[in-house]
Amino acid sequence: MKIVDGFTGSVGNTPLVYLKTLSERSGSKIFAKAEFQNPGGSIKDRAAVGIVRDAEEKGLIKPGGTVVEGTAGNTGIGLAHVCRSKGYRCVIFMPNSQSQEKIDLLRMLGAEVYAVPAVPYENPKNYNHQAKEFAEKLENAIWTDQFDNTANTHAHYVSTGPEIWEQMEGEVDGFICSTGTGGTLAGTGKYLKEKSNGKTQVWLADPPGSVLYTYISSGGKLSERSGSSITEGIGQGRVTANLGTFVNDLDGALHISDEKSIAMVYELLDTEGLYVGASSALNVVAAVELAQKLGKGSRVSTVIADGAYRYQSRLFSKKWLHSKGLYNAIPEHLRKYAVLD
Repeated sequence: MKIVDGFTGSVGNTPLVYLKTLSERSGSKIFAKAEFQNPGGSIKDRAAVGIVRDAEEKGLIKPGGTVVEGTAGNTGIGLAHVCRSKGYRCVIFMPNSQSQEKIDLLRMLGAEVYAVPAVPYENPKNYNHQAKEFAEKLENAIWTDQFDNTANTHAHYVSTGPEIWEQMEGEVDGFICSTGTGGTLAGTGKYLKEKSNGKTQVWLADPPGSVLYTYISSGGKLSERSGSSITEGIGQGRVTANLGTFVNDLDGALHISDEKSIAMVYELLDTEGLYVGASSALNVVAAVELAQKLGKGSRVSTVIADGAYRYQSRLFSKKWLHSKGLYNAIPEHLRKYAVLD
């Protein structure tokens, strides 16, 4: 253990958790990076620190400046923490479909939050475009552009990837996770591919309502986006610049249903004592399925992006689960954890 310098110094170096029950059941070794142990509570702390640091090094923002972002929540929370630690003003635009817990937390952290209608990226009123336009009107301000600013990918290339490689002692048969910006998958995947001389397979996990599974499975055909998912902050209707740095090096993609994700939320709580969000549960489902593809004894890693605390009013609400048609997806013996009406 060592002393670190403030919030930014405490980001990263998270534990890698061995998932015992799932590993024994699958006959493989399943590991998950405990990114909820970052000081801001999610993997997006890494991108927030990396993007702001990159802007400072390039002279794009100076003391007293403003940081603006369009985010589904966790990147904004990471940025709000970073801004508090560095003395910047923080302005966040986000879709109004996100959980109230995230919106409240952003405001508690001193961010100015604009919750705007959730519309596709192609719509000029998309929260990302509104964030960019807001930043362009200010002096000494940056739009962090988490989706297409490849400083995001670099943050994972120099931190998440090396940490997983070291923690698994170089024995990484597979890595898989979902993508929102694509930074985690691209940065981590690139590092693991390079260190293993191409031996580590890197796959993308995708929720309903995203086009990336079909894009990768079809060899690069981009379809129209349709449907939706209960997961927040992941899935895409396009290939972002971050994902674009690595998309051609991916070994494959898996489509994970909401039913499987919600069941895994409850299973991880029951068997591992891990309280995770839906996107993290999706990642774990995907890691198990990838391990099955790679064969008995394979060693596969993923990331637990955040905890369930930011989603509990939904994920553990019987009323909400019934409204989404997901209550019956939870094994009967695990429904005891759905304690909210």
